[in-house]
Amino acid sequence: MSTRFPMLALAALLSLPLAAPAPAAGLDDLVQIEILDGGLTPSGTYLGAIRMTLSEGWKTYWRAPGEAGIPPSFDWRGSRNLGELSITWPAPEVFEQSGLRSIGYTDQMVLPIEITPKDANRPVRLRGEMEFGVCKDICVPGNLDFDHTLDASAPRNPAIVAALARRPYSAAEAGVTSATCRISPSQGGMRIEARIAMPSAGGSELAVFEPGDPALWAGEAQTRRQGNTLIASSEILNDGGTAFALDRSRIRITVLGAKRAVDIRGCLPG
Repeated sequence: MSTRFPMLALAALLSLPLAAPAPAAGLDDLVQIEILDGGLTPSGTYLGAIRMTLSEGWKTYWRAPGEAGIPPSFDWRGSRNLGELSITWPAPEVFEQSGLRSIGYTDQMVLPIEITPKDANRPVRLRGEMEFGVCKDICVPGNLDFDHTLDASAPRNPAIVAALARRPYSAAEAGVTSATCRISPSQGGMRIEARIAMPSAGGSELAVFEPGDPALWAGEAQTRRQGNTLIASSEILNDGGTAFALDRSRIRITVLGAKRAVDIRGCLPG
């Protein structure tokens, strides 16, 4: 499995002290990975989680890691009886590193996973590989394997419950009354400006754009507030520098604040 990085983000990462890619055996002192059991949900899906425990002072990255970072990626191809799978990402932290802003987790990362089995009468085996990055004074890209058969009779797991409780608010829960996006051509791609009518998420808010297309990526957003409206702008690019279309319905905007994170799916023309 390979991890794909936007070229500018990769350049930012390479500006940090970087150790060589580390195999699983070389990561034992930095990080441990395990699959947690959460039993069956009332709808008959399996609830589990990937837990990454980090050594003191180390951090790892969210799905949109900011200016410098390695987003986690997963290869599930060794799994058995795996139907639909969805990951819940708890609200991340924002931190500065060597003058660059990154987004992720310290101490540990617990990613709840809900799985619909192909066959409800057979067990689900999660087997695969996770690629990730961990950073402290240096950054270490690595990969670890996992192999675990989920326990349908397992009780509620407090770590999974806590991670689910830390999910970002939905737009409705956060009181978002409108979200519009103005899109215009830029020298390298598309310029996007979002205007989101919502109460403050607390402190210095940061908006993070995700274009919803794996071929595209967003630069760091400039975020400011004008009364009850949060205004965020960014540039959407692709690695090839070729023309592309941007689907507003697939754009995802996460607002990170001191009090809460807010997950906004799609925006209207504006």
